[in-house]
Amino acid sequence: MPKPKRHIVICTNTRAPGHPKGSCGEKGAQNVVMKFAEELEKRGLFGSVVLSGSTCVGVCSAGPIVIVYPDAVWYQGVKPENVNEILEQHILNGKPVERLVVPDSAWG
Repeated sequence: MPKPKRHIVICTNTRAPGHPKGSCGEKGAQNVVMKFAEELEKRGLFGSVVLSGSTCVGVCSAGPIVIVYPDAVWYQGVKPENVNEILEQHILNGKPVERLVVPDSAWG
């Protein structure tokens, strides 16, 4: 297998119901993972793109969080219906989907 060009990391962390920070898991992150996996497979991108789940990445209120490396672009509030746009615009054409990027203000 050749070295991947991109790594998509999706926070799938889950906390107890009612936790004040919330979690990406309770906001549907697993559905986002499944949609990315389905679309990467359809497009024959597995191998050049790696897909991973992760525990908490720290911006819980903005989740589900998707991070694209090596670009270090962090996306917020990602839903399954955003996946094709991220793949087409960012992964295939190198242009982040600005309206979904986590703003600097989210980092406190």
